Amino acid sequence: MKKHNLFLPVIAALMLMVSCGGPQGGAETFKKPGGALSSNAAERVYVAPGEYDEFYAFLSGGFSGQLAVYGLPSGRLLKVIPVFSVDAEKAYGFNEETKPMLETSFGFVPWDDSHHPELSQTDGTTDGRWIFINGNNTPRIARISLETFETVEIIEIPNSGGNHSSPFTTENTEYVVAGTRFAVPNPQRDMPINEYKGNFKGALTYISVDPEDGDMEIAFQILMPGFDYDLSHSGKGKSHGWTFFTTYNTEEAHTLMEIGASQRDKDFIAAVNWKKAEEYLAAGNFKEVPANYVNNELDEDSHTATSTKHTTVKVLIPEDCPGLVYFLPTPKSPHGVDVDPTGEYIVGNGKLSADMSVHSFTKMLNAIENELYDGEAYGIPILKYDEVLAGIVTEPGLGPLHTEFDAFGNAYTTFFISSEVVKWKVGTWEILDRVPTYYSVGHLMIPGGDSKHPDGKYLVAMNKITKDRYLPTGPEMNHSAQLYDITGDKMELLLDFPTIGEPHYAQAIPADRVMQHSKKFYKLDENTHPYKALNENETRMERDGNDVHIYMTTIRSHFAPDNLQGVKVGDVVYFHVTNLEQDWDVPHGLAVMGARNSELLIMPGQTETMKWIPQREGVYPFYCTDFCSALHQEMQGYIRVAPKGSNPELKWSLNE
Repeated sequence: MKKHNLFLPVIAALMLMVSCGGPQGGAETFKKPGGALSSNAAERVYVAPGEYDEFYAFLSGGFSGQLAVYGLPSGRLLKVIPVFSVDAEKAYGFNEETKPMLETSFGFVPWDDSHHPELSQTDGTTDGRWIFINGNNTPRIARISLETFETVEIIEIPNSGGNHSSPFTTENTEYVVAGTRFAVPNPQRDMPINEYKGNFKGALTYISVDPEDGDMEIAFQILMPGFDYDLSHSGKGKSHGWTFFTTYNTEEAHTLMEIGASQRDKDFIAAVNWKKAEEYLAAGNFKEVPANYVNNELDEDSHTATSTKHTTVKVLIPEDCPGLVYFLPTPKSPHGVDVDPTGEYIVGNGKLSADMSVHSFTKMLNAIENELYDGEAYGIPILKYDEVLAGIVTEPGLGPLHTEFDAFGNAYTTFFISSEVVKWKVGTWEILDRVPTYYSVGHLMIPGGDSKHPDGKYLVAMNKITKDRYLPTGPEMNHSAQLYDITGDKMELLLDFPTIGEPHYAQAIPADRVMQHSKKFYKLDENTHPYKALNENETRMERDGNDVHIYMTTIRSHFAPDNLQGVKVGDVVYFHVTNLEQDWDVPHGLAVMGARNSELLIMPGQTETMKWIPQREGVYPFYCTDFCSALHQEMQGYIRVAPKGSNPELKWSLNE
């Protein structure tokens, strides 16, 4: 008879109890008389009209595939940035310029599951240039410009299944990393699933980031055993040059994972020496293997994306590269792995462990130097647990997931099952404070909390269950983010606010670090779009077989031209629209009756293209969708469609 871990039913029962609001089945379990907030909490999150928030906060959209921007401390939603999913509001993935952004080796994929935003860093400090985010389902990494708050690059990750432990940056954004959550056959092929063990592999991908323009390239992959690689963080300071990945399913189970992948008392944190990887690459000690992936980039002058296919990738094999990877035993099914601001302590959050193990980077190097091993797995040395252990946070709570840090030597960890955040002292492992969350908290975020120089002040807890926090909206409610003040000895709940999708992680940065670089409009004289019209004299219609190109401009409050003739049923019509405005926050829209895609939303100085195929003859209106002036309603026009097979003359006019 097989043995099953007796801890699992206890965990399951506690999860059920907490997800139902506690033993009473409601929020009353946690709420104090008079409410959960102190009397002056509203004052501390209030941002007066005309004033700005202190921080930009970027919350992943989870199953929405997008990235949401909030202000802190107000909790106000400032913008939703389309990344992996089409967005009709901004025509992302609908207009001809951005369709290539969603190309993959599988074709056009208009959705993904976005988990972890990560700000670019310089010398371990967030620098306000870019923010990266992963697509978990069709493995991808996106780079978003914080000058324009637009997605400017998406790179696909080959040899991966479930791009979860990403895209965490190295100390100077030399790389963003992408670890595969699900092992897959390598090379990918048809094979029996029950032959998983030894045949399925996991890839850890290092993507280089150009320090000037941010362009991403896959530098190398490391082919790892077929474990599940869950989360990661790179070292800093003394541990610069290393990245740490949590693993679970070191059992290499392939079915009933909640049992099969929870048998061992310890799984691993994989410590990767990427400086050593660079040495092996320079020496030619790698394999060039076939790969099928694409890299999509948006040119900010032409406002147009291109998609480039790639067919190979450089792969390092740990067995052939001594010193590249080591395993640190960590209890039990660890989820998050977090490195403190000094780079010395590596916190492993074992979901099924009653305690939290903290590893020492210094002791890890000593164990490596003295070969203090406890065997190996697929040629990778396993370091002795006691030889790398710095300390244990004992009985902190149930279900630890993630840890972040303030600037005063304190750590903060979320506990999913007991629905709380616990504050503890790095080095002494003493528990200092704990506060409830509402309910079932996953990730947390402190501004700069995974960097060398945390900005602190606030903590945001991202909760999975929202019942009774907001007005009911049917069976599904938005998730809840809760804002805590961490400036004192005790954490204090200030605010909770609903979020889009399912935030899995967030990052925040002082507003002034971003605002100084913010673009207000695109300069017309820098517009290199091939179908631009920089003034009304350049507007026109041109026919090329069945394709009709309309060069159009917008300005408050008219289109030029606004009467279009000569199109027939079966033509493919391209509206190339240039917004002539050179003023901040004056976009224009274009919607055409019968279009099978979205409107256009064109920023000042920008050119965008709508593809429209008329299906029946008639006269069809088009209009501006973005309110731009007192005469916005008058901003309209008509396009005349002749019968198929006719030969109408192209005519366009304004003021006729």
